[in-house]
Amino acid sequence: MLVFWKARLVLLAVPKTGTTALEAALLPHADAAILNPPDKKHVTARRWRNQLAPFFENRGTRRMETMAVIREPLDWLGSWYRYRARPEIAGSETSTAGIGFDAFVEGWLSDPEPEFARVGRPSRFVSDGDGKIIVDHLFRYEALDKAVAFLEARLSVRLDLPRRNVSPKAPLALDPALEARLRREAAADFRLWEQLG
Repeated sequence: MLVFWKARLVLLAVPKTGTTALEAALLPHADAAILNPPDKKHVTARRWRNQLAPFFENRGTRRMETMAVIREPLDWLGSWYRYRARPEIAGSETSTAGIGFDAFVEGWLSDPEPEFARVGRPSRFVSDGDGKIIVDHLFRYEALDKAVAFLEARLSVRLDLPRRNVSPKAPLALDPALEARLRREAAADFRLWEQLG
């Protein structure tokens, strides 16, 4: 999460959406940053609004706006799956090594999720407790250039994004019946992404 106090803007870091690269490019321009540990770096919109915004939004100043990047849900899940299959975490309870993509998605749809599939939901990341979107500026990961253009204009900077935290490539296929179930049960996530088109 990066805070740009003078520009009254906060970049919320939705996991697996290119925010690590944005953070690397923008860190020199930020007034405050939470980069680690991961559960603090990935501050949700709700946590920002309830816990951190009052610290930065001094009495008499205008509210700080938030922005985030959202990825197509199936692609986002695929990125998580591949990321958790990397050799350095093999054998841990978060590893997907030896687990098929279908099993990962089924795990993500379970309640509670097994540890290897506990990655959150983008729709919840950007919403309040009632499911209302509370992020001011949302951009598609697939059109990251629009987010970059917004940031360049808002912060009066030129950005050159490095490639960071990229998941390993691997072919993924999902059983059609499971994909239909995913689209039903994660309808809020698909709807959110589609609305950004």
